[in-house]
Amino acid sequence: MPAQKHRLFRSANPTIILGSKSSIRRELLGELGELHGFSYSVKTADIDEKAIRLEKSEDLVLALAHAKALAIRDKLRDDEPLNSGASPTLLITCDQVVDHRGKILEKPETREEARENLLSYSTAPARTVASIVCTNLDTGYTCEGVDCSEVFFHQIPDAILEKLLEDEITYQVAGGLCIEHPLVAPLIKSLVGSMDSVQGFPKELVKRLLVEAYNSAP
Repeated sequence: MPAQKHRLFRSANPTIILGSKSSIRRELLGELGELHGFSYSVKTADIDEKAIRLEKSEDLVLALAHAKALAIRDKLRDDEPLNSGASPTLLITCDQVVDHRGKILEKPETREEARENLLSYSTAPARTVASIVCTNLDTGYTCEGVDCSEVFFHQIPDAILEKLLEDEITYQVAGGLCIEHPLVAPLIKSLVGSMDSVQGFPKELVKRLLVEAYNSAP
């Protein structure tokens, strides 16, 4: 017997757009959709993230998520008319970094950078900082939030480290930290926070912001 769906929105479901290339974010939003009975589409921003630099990790991930939202809004205006029906169009944009001892770690660009990042996690916890921005494209209302978690690691054996450095997923995630990787999971001592937050898509925050944006007055 299929699980009963619990409606998230008070009336007709909105049109939901996820502004992310991340397969794990797509999977996690799909889980929310299954639970709450909505679907979504995907648009990507393709911005130059390196052009936005801020010292504080929370400020940086919010600025990047807002920049992605602006870029996608511009794309949507060019590509197709925005929804003007009874239910709104909601755009979700996101970003994440790893903050390690005050240093912001993004997707590693070289093998040596990835090596340095991965080895550092056994010396101090990896603090993941994930932002979510939700924009009601009909009303212009925007809401935002940041969710942080900490991951404590055992020392990474050399053989495991080398395998991770050969895996392309290491270079596609903030700090090279792919917590769901089968080689990484056994190395975790403890997690303070939630798995989905570490994966860059804290579902409880996403739900709260979707409802807030949905209910925003015209």
